[in-house]
Order: sequence, then C-alpha cells, then structure tokens
Amino acid sequence: MSDYHAPTDDIKFTMEAVAGLPQLRTLPAFSELSDDLVDAILEEAAKFTSGVIAPLNRSGDAEGTKVVDHAVQEGSGFAEAYQQVVDGGWSSLSASEEYGGQGLPELLAAGVGESIMSANMAFSLVTLLSQGSISALSNHGSDELKQRYLGKLISGEWTGTMNLTEPQAGSDLGVVKTLATPSGDHYLLSGQKIFITWGDHQMTENIVHLVLARTPDAVAGSGGLSLFIVPKFLVNDDGSLGERNDVYPVSVEHKLGIHASPTCVMSFGDNGGAVGYLVGDLNRGLAAMFTMMNHARIGVGLQGVGISERAYQHAVHYAKDRVQGGGQTIIQHPDVRRMLMQMRAITEAGRALCYSAYASTDFAEFGSTAEQREFAQQRADLLTPLAKGWTTELANEVTSLGVQVHGGMGFIEETGAAQHYRDARILAIYEGTNGIQAMDLIGRKLTRDGGNMMAALIADIDSSLEQLKEQGSSLSDIHDALASGRDTLQQASQWVLDNAKEADLTGSVAFDYMMLSGYVTGGWMLSQKALHASQQLAENTAKQSFLNSKLAVTRFFMNNILPRSIAHWQAMQAGTSTIMSLAESDF
Repeated sequence: MSDYHAPTDDIKFTMEAVAGLPQLRTLPAFSELSDDLVDAILEEAAKFTSGVIAPLNRSGDAEGTKVVDHAVQEGSGFAEAYQQVVDGGWSSLSASEEYGGQGLPELLAAGVGESIMSANMAFSLVTLLSQGSISALSNHGSDELKQRYLGKLISGEWTGTMNLTEPQAGSDLGVVKTLATPSGDHYLLSGQKIFITWGDHQMTENIVHLVLARTPDAVAGSGGLSLFIVPKFLVNDDGSLGERNDVYPVSVEHKLGIHASPTCVMSFGDNGGAVGYLVGDLNRGLAAMFTMMNHARIGVGLQGVGISERAYQHAVHYAKDRVQGGGQTIIQHPDVRRMLMQMRAITEAGRALCYSAYASTDFAEFGSTAEQREFAQQRADLLTPLAKGWTTELANEVTSLGVQVHGGMGFIEETGAAQHYRDARILAIYEGTNGIQAMDLIGRKLTRDGGNMMAALIADIDSSLEQLKEQGSSLSDIHDALASGRDTLQQASQWVLDNAKEADLTGSVAFDYMMLSGYVTGGWMLSQKALHASQQLAENTAKQSFLNSKLAVTRFFMNNILPRSIAHWQAMQAGTSTIMSLAESDF
C-alpha cells in the first residue's frame, strides 16, 4: 500500500454540488445511475489505485523505460497492473454499450480517472490516450473500422496512441511531412513522429496508432492532412492478429519527469511502408484529430488535479509527522498551514472545473433537448482551455509548494516530493501549450462569438450570487468576494471585445485573461460547494466536519487566491505597451 488514497468524499461532493450529477440522473441514458452504484465504483477505484497502481509510482520513476530489440520495455509490475485495469473494466466505464462499454457518464469516469492519475501519472497516460483514440474513432471512423478496433480499445485489450508531432512540426501541424501513399484498400505510410506517449510497450498484444499524414497530391498546410489508423499488428477479417506492421520505436526520450511513461520516437515505413486505413474524410484529418485532442485536453487538466492532490496528501503526511521547533509538528506552524491551504484550495477548485467540463460533454451528447445539448457543448468548449490551461499552470505551483513544505528534505529524491514537481511540469506543455490554450480561449471562445459563451457563464455566476444572498449573513463574505471577481471577469471580457482588433493585443493579454478567468470560474464553483455544504449542515450532523471544511476551503480561496484575478486584470490593461517594448535585437 502507498500513502495515497483517493479523496472519494470530495470527488462525489463535487459531482453533486457543482458538476450536475443529480441532473445527469434525470436523463434517460443514466436513469439507472444510483447513489449506491456511484459509491461502489468510486470506493473500489480508491482501493485499486492505492493498493495496485500507486506503489508503482516511485519504482517506475526510478526504473524508467528502454528500447530493446526494436521494442519498448516498460517498468516492472506495470503489465500486471494494467491487466487488472482490463480485468476490472476500468477502461470501459463511459464507452458505448454497443461496443462493449458500460455506458456510464464521462463525469463518473473522470472520478475514477483522477484516482489513477493521482496514484501514478505516468501509468495513467496509457489509458488517457486510449480514451482519446476511442473518441476519435467513434466520431469519425467507418463502421468497418469501428467493428474491427473499437471493442478491443474499449476493453483495454489494445491501447491507442496519438501521432502528430514531427521533428520540424511541433504546434505547427501544417508542416507535417509523413506521407500516406494509396495502395489498394489501404495506404502505406512513411515518416517519423516524435514525443509519442506510450508509443510502444509489452502490456497488450496490439497498439492502435492514430497518425496524421498527407497523401502525395494533398495541398500544403493543415488542409492537406488526413488521419489514419496504423496498427502495430495487422488485424485479420476474423479479428485475429496478422503480421507485424512496419512501425517501430526508435528510442525513448530522457525526460525531466514521467519517467515510467515511454515517450517514443516512432518510425513508419522503413521496410516498405506501414499499412494504414483512412479515418474520416480525406484531407479532414485535423478535424478528426481535434476530437481526440479536445478529450485529451480536459484529461490533462484532470492530471493537473490528480498530481496536485497527490502532492497535497504527501505534504500533509509529512507535516503531521515532522517535528521542528519546540517539539511541535510543523503542521502547527502558520506558514505551513498557509501552504497546505493554498495547495488544497487550488486543487479543489481545479477538480470542480474539470468535472464540470466532463459533465458538460455528457449533457452535450445525452441532453434531453437540442437546446440543452447545444448549450452544454458551448459550455464544454469554453471550459476546455480553462481546464487544461489554468489547472495545469497551478499544478506547477501546488507541486512546488509540496517540495517547500518538506523543506530541504523536499529537494531530496528519496522523500518523493520532487517527483510530483518533476512530473507536473509537462502538463502545461503537452496537448497544446498553455499559451495555445490562452489564445484558444480569447480567440475562438470569446471574440469569435462576440462574448456570448462567456456572458452565459457570467449569467450563471449571477444566479449563484442570488442563491448566496438568500443565505443571509452566513455566506455574505463569500458572496461579496465572488461578486467582485464576477465584475472583474465581466470588465476584462468586455475590454478584450472592445480592443481585439488592436495589433498584437490578444496575444499579449491572452495568458492573463486565461488565468483571470480560471480564478473567477474556480472561485464560483467553490462557492457552489460552500452553498451546498451550508444547506446540508443543518441536516447532516454525521458529516459536519467534512462540510465545514468545504466552507473553510472556499473562504481561503476567496480571500487568499481569488484576489490574484485583479492583478491579471491590471496586467491586461497595459496591453502590448510593455510586452512588445523591446526590439528583437535587444534580447
């Protein structure tokens, strides 16, 4: 066993108070989603992740991965743990029942996913990438491809990968060079991809690669990209595995963190061409791939929550044990309390944001009316860059504080605090850097629709403010802080809309706007938890300590974290005047 245990009480409380679990139960697709079922799944996930996956976190980090005879060897114990994921049905929770899934909400799967991510972030990446592959194939694959691949991906018997990046093509996918040459009913791919997470391993009998490539006559740029399935082993008509395909790992990267997750250089077609099959329409590969990427971006945000929770628990355990200064444990020291409260408040706000994004995808797919589905999709679109960008940006802060709580011992690898800090650093980078998330938020999600999506979110904040006001003086401090944050968000949004045509302005202020939006949105969602806790306190004396902790965490966030939004608003108003003031030659 490890010192980690999933925070199942707060996970479920967040689902109920913020993410709309009670409303999800009213939808026909989830009518059988009882309290007992939710509790059983979350509790079993907590036991499994703490008992099986978490103990591999330290050993996997130390052992790493390696390429042996054109194949990646994962860390000791990983294959056995992954088989338990498959046997337990943990990878199929939210997948379609038509292909062997359990048909449960993405929201519930997120609660399980967070537990896996906290327990072992490197391990969790293999399931996260597979879920994205399932999403892309479900939305864009032909019936034949779905029948051949979806069942095994959903069960977890096979895993999936996402192959975009090339040595010359990072975020600029328009310069991808991997070639897909037509050959009968399939294509032959040749080229090299880098930074491919879990691009190879020995845990499953097959790996399904989704690969961006261009055909010989495709136009230049992103408009000429198509998406292909390239299996590690070809799949026969009867579903059995055929010959080895011409795709191999060349090497694994030596990284700052997530050492147990093989980040591969993959070579396609060194021996005549890797057999691939078109997914979706020709030259529409980027649209298909973004289905996978958007799913992964919320998942990366959830990784930020997971690693923050793990760092917080690690720090709390140390602070309760470490005696320093007059025979006291350091958790008695106010400055240590400050750091622990900061870690906890940020983590709980991030959890609420990510769960709300996942629930929005559920309502977008299964909502009872077209209007509900459309609104939910717009809310999911708005929350996605916040979930990915704001939450992972603050994961760096939370895990750094985890090291700081340990003092000098935090800088020593043996305590484990440094690993959380190292592992978290990738989150702000992959699946689109946080600068890209900020530009997505301010460009596609704010200015493109004239601020309508953000206005709808602010209207929901207004509704919460009315509910807080109805509680009288007991929550007046939370109401007043949120009202101030709401005004800051509204002013900043309108200012961007009024000045968006100014050269370089959106690029200069995008990051500050994303962070401002995240703080206010996170504070709003914590206020919903505080409201829910306040309403339950009179009725549920058995959980009084837990419910009071929700109020305390919200008040800390409102007083100590939310005021950061004002600083970001002030920085935005400087516009481009300071950011672009130096000539390139002066750097």
